[in-house]
Formats: sequence, structure tokens, C-alpha cells
Amino acid sequence: MKLGAFSVSLTVKDIHKSKEFYECLGFEVLGGEISQNWLIMKNESCVIGLFQGMFEKNILTFNPGWNQNAENLDEFTDVRVLQKNLKEKGIKILTEADESTKGPASLTIEDPDGNPILIDQHR
Repeated sequence: MKLGAFSVSLTVKDIHKSKEFYECLGFEVLGGEISQNWLIMKNESCVIGLFQGMFEKNILTFNPGWNQNAENLDEFTDVRVLQKNLKEKGIKILTEADESTKGPASLTIEDPDGNPILIDQHR
């Protein structure tokens, strides 16, 4: 099962302090809008998202259709196909992608310890 680019989405208290901290670790801004309280940062192949006031817990994030530079891939497994595969394996889907649509969509699941996992397709 190919889930796409992986990142960790971190809920932060102060996005400016967090940005500065991760820059000290060698991360650089890849995308986002600090004025909207979110940034995507990268250090080599490691990608993190910083999100202030948007969700309660840190989230493991996968982006079908993207590589680790947020560049579109020619071939990828659509989030709706991934959802169908997960359901067939007995994985409970918390929020579902509308299977009657095409293009951008997302779904959320949790691992056995309650860690949220977002599969978020942007194209």
C-alpha cells in the first residue's frame, strides 16, 4: 500500500518560537503561511508541519500524489482506493473520503494507541 509523502503534523503553542527552534535543527520552510498559523518545514527528507490552534494532537500525515518535496507524482494510489483497502482490512475510518468524487480528498484513522493518522490527497 503506497500512502505517499510522509510528515508529522505538530500542534504548537507558538508558531514563531517553533519555527525558530526547528530552523536551529536545520529545517527550512517548504510551504505554508505563518500569518495563518501553519508552516511546512523540511530537513533533507524529513518533513514536519507546524500548526498553531488547528487541532489537539500531533498527527502522522501521508499525502498520496506527492513526493517529499510536495511535488506532484505522475502515478499514485488515490485516497479512495486506499480507503477501500483499509476497510477491507477491518480498519475503522473516522472521517471518510467521498467515494463518488475525484481529486482532493482525505480520510482519518487512528492507530491502536489513539494516534491520529491523516491521509490527505491534494490533487
